[in-house]
Amino acid sequence: MVVPASYVFFLREIDRAVTEVLLQLRRGTGYMDEHWAAAAAGHVERGETAEAAARREAQEEVDVADLGLEFLTAMQRTAHDLPIDERIDFFFASRSWSGEPRIVEPAKCADLRWFPLDALPEPVVPHELVVLEALRAGAVPPLTHHGF
Repeated sequence: MVVPASYVFFLREIDRAVTEVLLQLRRGTGYMDEHWAAAAAGHVERGETAEAAARREAQEEVDVADLGLEFLTAMQRTAHDLPIDERIDFFFASRSWSGEPRIVEPAKCADLRWFPLDALPEPVVPHELVVLEALRAGAVPPLTHHGF
């Protein structure tokens, strides 16, 4: 089974030299707890597009709406021979939205903070770090892979 998920990296320009990304500190989820991750992310539900899932997750997790979504990359992900589902992740950036991002699910999110792309916290969820590093470098390929 292939499990699709959507991720939103909220970005803001501090000046021409500094771009910041909003990250959440995962806690109590059972997956990558105590790692920094996209502020909004989650599985794409049956009958839902990747973009609709990104918008829904942004509303549910950080209480923002009206996202201006920019597609970044699709990532094919696996964990080699471990008994997990294969994954396809859709990554988006948003530089505009309405509302002030805030923690909506405190049982799953211990912190929500802006970081410069060139000074990310540690640790970051490894497959998300691949995309953040490409963003920092200025060139995100349309298709990325992780775990192969």
